[in-house]
Amino acid sequence: MTFEGFPAAALDFYDDLEMDNTRSFWEANKAVYDESVAAPMKALTDALQPEFGAAKVFRPYRDVRFAKDKTPYKTHQGAFVGVAPATGWYVEVSARGVRTGAGFYNADATTLAAFRDAIVDDSSGPRLQRILAKLEKGGFEISGEQLKTSPRGYDREHPRIDLLRHKQLFAGRTIGFEPVIHTTELVDVVRADWKAYKPLVDWLSRLDRP
Repeated sequence: MTFEGFPAAALDFYDDLEMDNTRSFWEANKAVYDESVAAPMKALTDALQPEFGAAKVFRPYRDVRFAKDKTPYKTHQGAFVGVAPATGWYVEVSARGVRTGAGFYNADATTLAAFRDAIVDDSSGPRLQRILAKLEKGGFEISGEQLKTSPRGYDREHPRIDLLRHKQLFAGRTIGFEPVIHTTELVDVVRADWKAYKPLVDWLSRLDRP
């Protein structure tokens, strides 16, 4: 299937799902999900695969076993291309339109130790600062879960303490409802964003994880 854009029905589907996140709604509208959300997302990631690699298109079902919120379905459809543990490129569609991103999301102790060691290093740490500064200048948002205090064992006066507080690190941009999301040209827009994220992904994928 060739990617032709996400139809307006994809956004409408998630608008309605946010209002009625029930099995009965899902079963009545699963064909809309399959045709307007899942199929275009697979076509989009297939178009990007030769350059970035195969994507995992996430399941639409929430894991509610340990969650207070028991609504059964995710209110967005995401896809992820992993290049290292919990590190890679991301794209999603939801009621708020389309969003791209990249970075690492797994805050396990091993990843954090490698991440912080690289930040403290006076060659790799400043390089990360330059990468993030360039992304911000290009209109991308830097985010990710952070500690409220300094991580144990690190000087709170360290020149890169703001980075050391991160438990996750993402760059992202909301394309939203721009007309391009309904066209074949969205492939080029996502490709351009993912290329812009590549220095960050490369930096993160080279972490010396034990």
